[in-house]
Amino acid sequence: MSDAGEGNGESESPLESADAVVVGCGPAGAAAGVFLARSGLDTVVFDRGTASLDRCAFLGNYPGFPAGIDVGTFQTLLCEHAREAGCRLVDDLVESVERATEASESDEKARLPLAVETQGGRRVVAERVVAATRYTGEYCRPLDGDAMFETHEHDGEEHEHFDPDYADEDGRTPVEGLYVASPSGQRDVQAVVAAGRGAHVARTLLEDRRVEQGYPVDLARHYDWLRPDSEFEGEWGERERWREWFDERVPEDHDASADRLDALREAYIDDAFDTRRSADEVDDLTDRAHRRLLDHLDDDAVLERAAEIEAERDESPANGGERR
Repeated sequence: MSDAGEGNGESESPLESADAVVVGCGPAGAAAGVFLARSGLDTVVFDRGTASLDRCAFLGNYPGFPAGIDVGTFQTLLCEHAREAGCRLVDDLVESVERATEASESDEKARLPLAVETQGGRRVVAERVVAATRYTGEYCRPLDGDAMFETHEHDGEEHEHFDPDYADEDGRTPVEGLYVASPSGQRDVQAVVAAGRGAHVARTLLEDRRVEQGYPVDLARHYDWLRPDSEFEGEWGERERWREWFDERVPEDHDASADRLDALREAYIDDAFDTRRSADEVDDLTDRAHRRLLDHLDDDAVLERAAEIEAERDESPANGGERR
């Protein structure tokens, strides 16, 4: 696959491909991209256009930031998280999403994939697209026309908007391969709600993809969750116990062949054991996470706090100082 990379939207290749494209890298788009990329999908995220967060003076209600966080830093963290997860972030404006008229040699599905075209002349063909732009869904119009939009009157003028009920509560739409995290009415208002919506829609997409691969629905649901060593103690450290657990959840009428089911079972168990982290690995992840956060803090504030910590240490009884 060609690398979309970052930049102004210019591409060395007229045709690029990806497993999934996310339009928008606000809370909804970043969350969707993180979940998709961490699950192994080649994910392109386009990030240019009007953002609702630009109208926010300061973000004070996003969990994890006790004193709130300025919008600029928050937006940078969203993009950095998407990159860290493996997304290819592209600074380009999506102008249209339509059904591709060509298929790659590896495309064995009856339906054609979706083609995303941008202002900068880039074209990316993907199996699935997640719309995650609060203020517009106009770029989706080529896929289903006026059925995607609703009109209402305001101050004597008629306005047209993307229908917030076009997608169902899980983000699925009548257009195969298209999912909508935003705009979706009250389901994506406020940054934290939008992030949850993006993650939920990404999980829906991943579930649909795994069902297509042959997983039973109960085993197709995706959980992005790292487990400590203690979760694999005793019988759960043995693959045979996982095989029993898997088979208990396969319905009798499941139509996969025995060989296919064996392959799915072993892949499922491989994925489960890949989430295992030792105490040392958790320590390393924690240290790296803290250092990455430091990159986005004000240098003067960091130095000031470091001086305070050093003074507290000097005054502690362990260092011969007096207790405050």
